[in-house]
Amino acid sequence: MLIWTIIATLISIMTILTFIAYRRQVKNTCRHLAFMKNNKTNLRLRSGLPFKELNELSDNVNELLDNADNIRQKAEHNEQNLKDAITNISHDIRTPLTSLDGFFQLLKNADDEEERLQCVNVIQNRINNLKYMLEELFTYTKLQNVDYKLQTESIDLTQCISSAILGFYDEFYNKGIEVQTDFTEEEIPVDCNFEAVQRIVQNMLKNVLDHGSTIVKLSLKKEDTRIVFTCSNKVNNSENIDISKVFTRFYKSDSARTHSSTGLGLAIAKGLAERMNGDMTAEIDDNWFKVIIWFNTNF
Repeated sequence: MLIWTIIATLISIMTILTFIAYRRQVKNTCRHLAFMKNNKTNLRLRSGLPFKELNELSDNVNELLDNADNIRQKAEHNEQNLKDAITNISHDIRTPLTSLDGFFQLLKNADDEEERLQCVNVIQNRINNLKYMLEELFTYTKLQNVDYKLQTESIDLTQCISSAILGFYDEFYNKGIEVQTDFTEEEIPVDCNFEAVQRIVQNMLKNVLDHGSTIVKLSLKKEDTRIVFTCSNKVNNSENIDISKVFTRFYKSDSARTHSSTGLGLAIAKGLAERMNGDMTAEIDDNWFKVIIWFNTNF
């Protein structure tokens, strides 16, 4: 009888000690969680007891904390991106706005009809530049939202890209840039957004107009299950191009900022391509700057 009494007493003592240890651990956990809630810290929960349940609880809570921390960091990163975008776009907008003000004053005081017409043409050009830059900022901001999706459907990529290129022939001609094309003649269906693909091509060609020299080569080829569009333009001082940064927001190969360029064009193009399960890369081959975009075909 005495032995059973001693055993029962020991079991009771162990149960009480275990209960006390559990309570102490729960109190420590609550204290740590309260600290982490009110402070930005990398502190994580640790269980000082060799109990599977407590260790599993700590691991699960730590996983939730890690996920919340990643979400917070991404939110802060996106917020900083937006602030940078607004700062940079404000800098770019200031130039055409100042020019607009100057030419409006000239227009008000101009007596000669030819002089007035010249002012009107310049003002219209500056307004178009402003509209373009604001549209770039709007699109870039949308692409920072991870939930932003494009509506896609089966389109003929050859026809889509060709029609986008046709709109630039006059500008290439006026700048003395020779256009060489090598396109597949077959109809190639892809699941894409027609307007987004055209926007990508337009941004690629605008980059050629801003930074290219005398020749641009455009190629559209089918490679296995992918369709690949390549835009290659002859550039001067290719050593000034940092190929690792060409898709970075506001990157420009020269430090001079112009009133018509935001430095967002290729960053937007790559973002749109990725939203349609495609991709975009860039490379330097001798003095040729190449931008390559690909999509998966529907067959």
